[in-house]
Amino acid sequence: MPRFFLEKLDESDICITGPDARHIGLSLRMKIGDPLTVCAYGRDYQCRIRSISPEEVHLEMLSVSLCAAEPSISVTLYQAMPKFDKLEQIIQKSVELGAVRIVPVLTRRCISRPKPQEFEKKRSRLQKIAASAAKQAGRGMVPDVENLYTFSQMCEEIKQADCAILLYESGGIRFDAVPLQGARSIALIIGSEGGFDPEEAQSLQAYGASAVWLGKRILRCETAPLAALSILMHRTGNL
Repeated sequence: MPRFFLEKLDESDICITGPDARHIGLSLRMKIGDPLTVCAYGRDYQCRIRSISPEEVHLEMLSVSLCAAEPSISVTLYQAMPKFDKLEQIIQKSVELGAVRIVPVLTRRCISRPKPQEFEKKRSRLQKIAASAAKQAGRGMVPDVENLYTFSQMCEEIKQADCAILLYESGGIRFDAVPLQGARSIALIIGSEGGFDPEEAQSLQAYGASAVWLGKRILRCETAPLAALSILMHRTGNL
């Protein structure tokens, strides 16, 4: 069944507009009475088409339920800025694995160092990649891809998480030793191609992040977040 995402909806008159409305009528050739699913707020709204035009599709809600594909934990991925092609891959796969937010961060060893204005121009494409991955994975929401953060912005924000995890190639505790019991919001921090500067790693630990070591094999920056997310989802019963 086709799935469409809305940031906000009125349950008494669910309405899809813009490109999605045109896609429903012109590409999918759907008609009045056809069923479809609208996703918002982590819920699945089972609907059928009440009226349709190229500009607006009005729906009748049949039932609503929590999206079974949404994990019970809220993971924000803080990804030190890699090259753009790698960032696109990281966003796509992280959304599929259950991340609810992706935050690119500029750190000392980042090879790719876009200016904030340059990154903002490409952000819409990155958000579309997240939306496409969310549809493919049957998610109940589209994770946000944030603007480029500074290192200090990340440090201040991770203090709000129940648990902060820093993947660090120079050592740390094993992943199975990370205390996750009761944690609902998790900050996952991954380095770029050059990893983290030792001073940055010390700062992150001072802000409450646990340094975690994935073993003697050094993973690429596009592999590490996928391995970590998979372990997190498995350990919390979401995979």
